[in-house]
Amino acid sequence: MATNAPQPEVLRYTAFSTTPDGGNPAGVVLDATGLDDGDMLAVAAGLGYSESAFLTAPPEDLGGQEGRAYGIRYFSPKAEVPFCGHATVAAAVALAERIGPGRLVFATRAGTVPVEVTEENGTLRATLTSVEPYVEKVDEDDLAEALAALDWPAADLDPAFPPRVAFAGARHLVLAAATRARLADLAYDFARLETLMHRLDLTTVQLVWRESDTVFHVRDPFPVGGVVEDPATGAAAAAFGAYARELGLVPEDAVLTLHQGEDLGRPGELTVTLRAGDPRVRVSGTGTRIG
Repeated sequence: MATNAPQPEVLRYTAFSTTPDGGNPAGVVLDATGLDDGDMLAVAAGLGYSESAFLTAPPEDLGGQEGRAYGIRYFSPKAEVPFCGHATVAAAVALAERIGPGRLVFATRAGTVPVEVTEENGTLRATLTSVEPYVEKVDEDDLAEALAALDWPAADLDPAFPPRVAFAGARHLVLAAATRARLADLAYDFARLETLMHRLDLTTVQLVWRESDTVFHVRDPFPVGGVVEDPATGAAAAAFGAYARELGLVPEDAVLTLHQGEDLGRPGELTVTLRAGDPRVRVSGTGTRIG
């Protein structure tokens, strides 16, 4: 940004937690009018959060109630990403604090994402509805490279959860650990995994361990964004919901709880809701302002 240009107001929120020290922090710029790509990238890099959200006027064909529809873009410290769940939740909570709970509509690079914000006992909760997802198989050589970069023996995978690439706004490689101890032990080759992820157009690797039929623990390496690990990943949660339903691992109607960030000291909780007859995935969580 030019030194004499108005500086945008940058808000800081965390998503998927009711306390500032949990969940996943995001920068939120409610008025990014006049910022170009370089400006937004500079703001995101300066914050150092896994992603930040930048709101602009909505495209003419977006629809939605006037004053509650926006264009939105997401930047990590290194690059733009097509969709980010936690920054969407953060932006929705920030807006709801100013214009009240209710329905919002965001135009993302991945498609239209509606968000419903509700309030209960003073706590705001945002529920986003993903674009239509898909799930695809992983080439065996690519899987072997991913496991080598993670330093995970293939025997440590849960055979009930086949590796897949899942998309619900962004692409994520889903790998399931057989034990909680395997999930907790994450020390990977940053450059090697980053190279593979760029080649496969992946946003994160969604590492999962199943605690019960509907409760999961997850972690998300994010080297392509310049971040070792994402503390709470809404886009990956949506992709995982699509994956679990596609493979028949959960019912078509299901509510899943994903715990993320515990191993980073930033615990967060993501709720994934699947509805029979609707391919889209809903991801919900609380949010709170930092500072």
